[in-house]
Amino acid sequence: MQAGKLPLGLLSELLSRIEINDPRVLLGAKPGEDAALIDFGDRYLVAKTDPITFASDLIGWYLVQVNCNDLAVMGATPKWIMVTLLLPEGISEAEVGDIFEQLLEACKARDITLVGGHTEVTYDLPRPIAIGCMLGEVAKDRVVMTSGARVGDSIILTQGISIEGTALLALEAREQLLGAGVAVDVIDRAKDLLFDPGISVSEAAEIACNTVDVHAMHDPTEGGIATGLLELATGAGSGMRVELDKIRVLPECKVFCDALELDPLGLIASGALLATVSPEDAPQLIEALASRSIPAFEIGRLTPAEQGLKLVTLQGEVEWPAFDRDELARFFSSVER
Repeated sequence: MQAGKLPLGLLSELLSRIEINDPRVLLGAKPGEDAALIDFGDRYLVAKTDPITFASDLIGWYLVQVNCNDLAVMGATPKWIMVTLLLPEGISEAEVGDIFEQLLEACKARDITLVGGHTEVTYDLPRPIAIGCMLGEVAKDRVVMTSGARVGDSIILTQGISIEGTALLALEAREQLLGAGVAVDVIDRAKDLLFDPGISVSEAAEIACNTVDVHAMHDPTEGGIATGLLELATGAGSGMRVELDKIRVLPECKVFCDALELDPLGLIASGALLATVSPEDAPQLIEALASRSIPAFEIGRLTPAEQGLKLVTLQGEVEWPAFDRDELARFFSSVER
């Protein structure tokens, strides 16, 4: 199989084999949902695991951010993390120490406790791989699930696409971008997208939960916004109608994708938040986000499942774009790193 997420159909079939016999598990592994929910009395324990495989720089910092995002879209507060570090032969003690310091600093900034994990140097790795298991908590009346999305809901997108994919290309594919004619200042500006606006969606998710009745939220990662929206519809059991020209593509993302022949809709998109709300609540949410300097856009609506997934272009409705793997993975597989 090719690098990237398992195809959604295969993943759904595999997850359907799981039997949950513990009544405390409110939500287990399910396509479209970002984390598990376990009943702990007066609140839910929220659990998520996510790896970092693309980035070689700032991997410890990255790990904390992406795992926090998956808890934030459930309305939860991250509290504890366990980390597995798989390290390539030949890595120096200084490099290992740097990754560890990144973890500690990122955890401190988010008031998260690193409670354990595992480290090892292993065979045939070209670069470090980090896997995080993030635990948090949420009050029972504050939990948000993808399955809570409703037919007729407005779909809100924050920031635009693709913050993470564009920044990773600037960091990891500088030579290829320069060779394709991309200006140095554009590449350097794109690297800063990691921090401004950043890949965290925690603030946007908190604003949404405190402003309106949010029915669902989702964090589009591998496979880009197209896959994130597909996962959202799958989790909700609905159809979807999205207007292409309402999806904001960051200028640097457009330049990079044009130069490298990539599709921004399929480029890893952490930093954008997808939320569904009643249409009458959409303007209030967009205004609340804007007041905190977070741009947000209404890009479409959820429709009955039988209407399917439609993307509206200037030429009319087209079938939903499918990405067997993330555009970043496809690019890196085609070049020597």
